[in-house]
Amino acid sequence: MNIVGTINLDIFKFVSDDITTDEVIFNDDRIDHVKADHPGDYEQFSEYIAAILNSPDYIIKANRPNSAVLLSKIMPCGTKLKLVLRLNTRSDPPEYKNSIITFMKIRDKEWRRITKSKNVLYISPSLC
Repeated sequence: MNIVGTINLDIFKFVSDDITTDEVIFNDDRIDHVKADHPGDYEQFSEYIAAILNSPDYIIKANRPNSAVLLSKIMPCGTKLKLVLRLNTRSDPPEYKNSIITFMKIRDKEWRRITKSKNVLYISPSLC
């Protein structure tokens, strides 16, 4: 179990008001998935994970309960990153943590599609 950061519970209440912890883990099997399905993304952008978790540009409602899609643009290069996060709630076993499901670089077209067509739960004040 790799603890990679924390979330700001105040902004994630838009996903669930029942979150039990702010700690986020990235399990080895999920890291292996990212390395296999999104070659080079983990190695190149994993240093930004903690910042994305703590201060995403967008939080989007995911297709699964207690899950969210986080979008962030990293500066100065403007690379756009997407992270899917499963949140731990009181209905989960107490030893569980919030966990990253996947993480990848996305293109501008995908960024626009997600922010325009999906259920946006939170937008960073810096974007307003």
